[in-house]
Amino acid sequence: MNATDRTPADLLRSALATDPARPLVTFYDDATGERVELSVATFANWVAKTANLLQGDLAAEPGDRLALLLPAHWQSAVWLLACSSVGVIADVQGDPADADLVVSGPDALEAARACSGERVALALRPLGGRFPQAPEGFADYAVEVPAQGDRFAPFAPVDPDAPALTVGGTELTASQLVGRAREDAAGLGLTAGSRLLTGRPYDSWEGLSAGLFAPLAAGGSVVLCRHLERLGEDGLAKRVESERVTNTVV
Repeated sequence: MNATDRTPADLLRSALATDPARPLVTFYDDATGERVELSVATFANWVAKTANLLQGDLAAEPGDRLALLLPAHWQSAVWLLACSSVGVIADVQGDPADADLVVSGPDALEAARACSGERVALALRPLGGRFPQAPEGFADYAVEVPAQGDRFAPFAPVDPDAPALTVGGTELTASQLVGRAREDAAGLGLTAGSRLLTGRPYDSWEGLSAGLFAPLAAGGSVVLCRHLERLGEDGLAKRVESERVTNTVV
């Protein structure tokens, strides 16, 4: 990664320029058996489409607050980087009533209705599938995102020193986030090409860092596991071997 990268979106652009074909996010859901692997290029394409949805159809602007009510999931990682691309503050598990817009999984829809702004729902089904019927009052992400553009350009430059992420009572600017991600990567022993397996939820900085930001900052990749407790020790050992995992945080 480049030393001049000051936002998570910068880190992704550097990864895309360095090795777009390498894996970036490999996602498992051990409750459903789902496995999804996204290369840097594929992940960046999802981020671009989502950022275009956010900036265009949802009319989000830099400094707007987005309540992100999603579990550890590859689509959650996409939304985190889309927010960074636009300059929107990702308020992870934040109060929808205090947000300008909300993005919700199927288990948080009732809470998400407290948001008076735009509401987006994710079914979190395998292969990014849509709801059989979109929840009333919500746009279905899986319906809206495919038609979005594959390239993204923000209407205004993203300020690295503006707030970018709120989680667990801590608010970080984009540059602070990148700095902490780099520190965490060093602390975890991550280097370019590292494969970090984590089962931590996306409800704390530690979970977000291990599950996305630290591997991205190091030039590595993440094996993101939801419901990892269902796998068992033997299954975990087999996954570590099959995914060529170099570091583990569970």
